[in-house]
Amino acid sequence: MTLRLALPSLTPSLAFAALAGAVVALMLPTLPSLLGLVLALAMGALLLCWTPGRWLGAGLAGAAWLLLAATERMESRLPEALAAQDLQIIGRVEGLPDREPEVLRFDFRVSSAPVDAPMLQGQLLRVAWYRTTASVEAGSAWQLTLRLKPPRGVRNPGGFDFERWALQRGVAATGYVRESPDNRVLHAASGVDALRSKLSTALWAAMGGDGPLHRESRYLRALAVADTRGLDEQDWEVLRATGLSHLIAISGLHVGLVAGFAALLMRLLYRGLPGLGLRLPLPISAALAALVAAFGYAALAGFGLPTLRTVAMLAAVVLAVLSRRAQSTWQVFALALLVLLLLDPLGILGAGFWLSFAGVGWLLWCLPGRETHWLRWRSWLHVQWVASLALLPLTVWFFGQASLLGFAVNLLAVPWVTLVVVPLDLLATAALMVSLNSLAKPLLMLSAWAMNTPMQWLSDAPQWPLARLFLPEPDGLNLWLAMLAAAILLLPRGVPGKALAGFLLLPLLWPRSEVLPPEHVDVHVLDVGQGLAVLLRTAHHSLLYDTGPRFGTGLDMGEAAVVPALRALGIPRLDRLIVSHGDADHAGGMTAVLRAFPAPVSSSATRQLPAAQACQRGERWQWDGVDFEILHPPEHFPYLRNESSCVLQVRVGNTALLLPGDISSQIESRLLRDYGDALQSEVILVPHHGSASSSSANFAQTVRPQLALVSAGYRNRFQHPRETVVTAWSESGAQVLNTAETGMLRVRLDRTGVSVPSTWRQETRRFWSAPLDE
Repeated sequence: MTLRLALPSLTPSLAFAALAGAVVALMLPTLPSLLGLVLALAMGALLLCWTPGRWLGAGLAGAAWLLLAATERMESRLPEALAAQDLQIIGRVEGLPDREPEVLRFDFRVSSAPVDAPMLQGQLLRVAWYRTTASVEAGSAWQLTLRLKPPRGVRNPGGFDFERWALQRGVAATGYVRESPDNRVLHAASGVDALRSKLSTALWAAMGGDGPLHRESRYLRALAVADTRGLDEQDWEVLRATGLSHLIAISGLHVGLVAGFAALLMRLLYRGLPGLGLRLPLPISAALAALVAAFGYAALAGFGLPTLRTVAMLAAVVLAVLSRRAQSTWQVFALALLVLLLLDPLGILGAGFWLSFAGVGWLLWCLPGRETHWLRWRSWLHVQWVASLALLPLTVWFFGQASLLGFAVNLLAVPWVTLVVVPLDLLATAALMVSLNSLAKPLLMLSAWAMNTPMQWLSDAPQWPLARLFLPEPDGLNLWLAMLAAAILLLPRGVPGKALAGFLLLPLLWPRSEVLPPEHVDVHVLDVGQGLAVLLRTAHHSLLYDTGPRFGTGLDMGEAAVVPALRALGIPRLDRLIVSHGDADHAGGMTAVLRAFPAPVSSSATRQLPAAQACQRGERWQWDGVDFEILHPPEHFPYLRNESSCVLQVRVGNTALLLPGDISSQIESRLLRDYGDALQSEVILVPHHGSASSSSANFAQTVRPQLALVSAGYRNRFQHPRETVVTAWSESGAQVLNTAETGMLRVRLDRTGVSVPSTWRQETRRFWSAPLDE
């Protein structure tokens, strides 16, 4: 039997040109018109048919294709007019629901949208169900009453771009379940996600369920079915510090292992039944078996990008085998790249795409096609050296850190996990699928020992000196210089000037941070939602006023927003931390901040925060020509939560900043009595996030700021800032800016006055960003 397929001619340069066009499109602040995109795609297709213009055509087509996909997803997002309304929606639970102490989170694919929200039909929602005991299973169908809003996240340097993530994942809205008698399950769990959940539960139960070994299964579930729900923040810290995160996310290496095992089984089958070769040649059978096995394992892994990349490459190999044409490794790589760009062009928004394809691409470029006289261990050293050095610029770009342990740890961990842990884990999972529990349990115990023993040795890695290098957010030039350095350093021996290329890495690893002159202070009001965190930076000192909120759901903005922002801004240390008072929206992130930036703490909540020194009126100090003074509370003032907030005034000559915390109008009156016109400040942080209990007209007229800055959450339940408060500050002559609309706010004070404020959301605006006028 002869089976032959025609395989289209493809040069890797065309695939890279299409990718380059898509990358350029990501820089756009807004989306072009639909007509313009259709014309651009048609023009790109025409240029592809003209040999001299093929590269340009591929780039134009790649850009237009990505922007068309983005347009479709952006138009499917919930409009603001429907936000905060109750909508009854029918859909199916996708992925694995994540139950936390106070909330159950899951993805919900809409199968029946309400009449007034037709754009949600078929779209993905990110849903939270608070304080529920309902059993929401993966793959089950539900009717739920939801209150939704468009995807919106906080915007700070170094922080997670939730709006970008939502576009990549296709999330059209986020929200929560409203209590309603109409909430009910319609169909039991079914499909691949239900199977993943069932296998994960079986792995957990086989390891003793809630018994003493229940945590031992957490890595096994992650490796077998991509269930990382059992990993806590400490586990992830260890993985990041050691550069092993890629092993826990089911990678192409694991999929390749499964595919190779399937091909081996097919070869053994043909050896036992040689007559099969007369029906279908062994190379074709082995290739098809590998592809089917890889596809099945990728499905169990939730079709993550590394697995899809491997499946696409295997599909390209199968096509090459079926076409009976020799294909170079680069052609297979390029075809896989094009397939993913066609199927999911917005996948390039994720770090996984770049780390996955860049890793393979660098290895193809740097390593020889065949081992000759090289010893295997030397070849493996070379692989790790290439991966560590080549991916360093991208790792710093996406994560703001580099693991200095990664090379050594991966050198041992990758073969151990790939050749010992994963095979045992997958064999145990296969045994559970066919109800061979007596075989599965000892395999699981052995696999758990093989994985957890080295991880226990590495458990203190985040605390090891120089385990990780945290770096400021690099600019594009530093990234390109570092990538050029990596390319030169990975050239063969004897290339002239190769040793000097290391100097090109220095701008990335030791960037030149902005140095303020004396008598200047930079004010960064971080976007932490319904809470507060303000960074004050002088020439040689840094102070943090409040640390952001920690919510009952477990979200810690100190860890999620404040610490990443401090690192991205190049803050080497904090010289002082002032926690205005003990409420969770101001002090919630303190533990995370102090863990990353140990510093002396001052607060009015000394009983809640025993390590803190009392914050008292009259305390003064000077840093680099900038004067700081505590105005409230006075000595022996009782702790009254908001009313006890530390009020800090910062002054450079006659230019002042006032940080009043959450004081009410009663304390405002007290300050007016004690300080009068000395309260006048060019910049004020609006008290209590813009609550109507603060910002009296008399206080606003006395302070008379140029800028009144509000730190509040998007669509917060308190409706901060209140309209009356905005009016009061506007009538005092101030421009009112709200972090919920602008992202992080930055102003600079010096003796001449206040700079024009800069807003992070505007500075970093891309087409996936939420509108600025919301």
